[in-house]
Amino acid sequence: MDLHFYAHPFSSYCQKVLVALYEHDLPFTWRPINDGDAAAEEEFARRWPMRHMPLLTDGGRDVVEASIVIEYLERYRGDAPPLIPLDADAALQVRFLDRFFDNYVMTPMQRIVYDHIRPEAERDARGVADARALLERSYAWLETQMAGKEWAAGQAFTLADCAAAPALFYADWVHPIAAHYEHARAYRTRLLARPSFARAVDEARPYRKLFPPGAPDRD
Repeated sequence: MDLHFYAHPFSSYCQKVLVALYEHDLPFTWRPINDGDAAAEEEFARRWPMRHMPLLTDGGRDVVEASIVIEYLERYRGDAPPLIPLDADAALQVRFLDRFFDNYVMTPMQRIVYDHIRPEAERDARGVADARALLERSYAWLETQMAGKEWAAGQAFTLADCAAAPALFYADWVHPIAAHYEHARAYRTRLLARPSFARAVDEARPYRKLFPPGAPDRD
């Protein structure tokens, strides 16, 4: 095992993988992207021309896309509880929830964030409104799913929670989870208290000034 992690600590998808790395207590070498390390960025671009973080390398092997990286890391988990259940049906549910958080929480959140980066004349008010509507539907669906659960797929912390942690963390910054979604809000609070994600959040604190809409004074 010779893990090198090309990533930025404030990136939501990089935090998703960090949670898995910390859950399994795996040693790795940081290769910072967009943080002034020219050598790391040149190597990153050579290994993955799409230049979409994160990238994990293991010796001569390159692994990209956060969910796939986490699946790859399962081979090194040792005695740690699996993030993907061994039971096929349970694993299917976890993978579905992983896609839910990426597609219906992370994606609309990022759409709102990226709109703030655009020049005023190029902003997409309709796209932002659609993203907020999708987040609202996602919160409502999640509220019904989290009643009686500790984690997304039940009582075990899984890949789905690795995805949910940064997705809900940042989504609540741009489109707050309403008070009447008490189960969804409580779930976000539990994720923030999970040591693996709490560590990722703390490591990213110096970069909060970079959050385009402006980071709230909480969390």
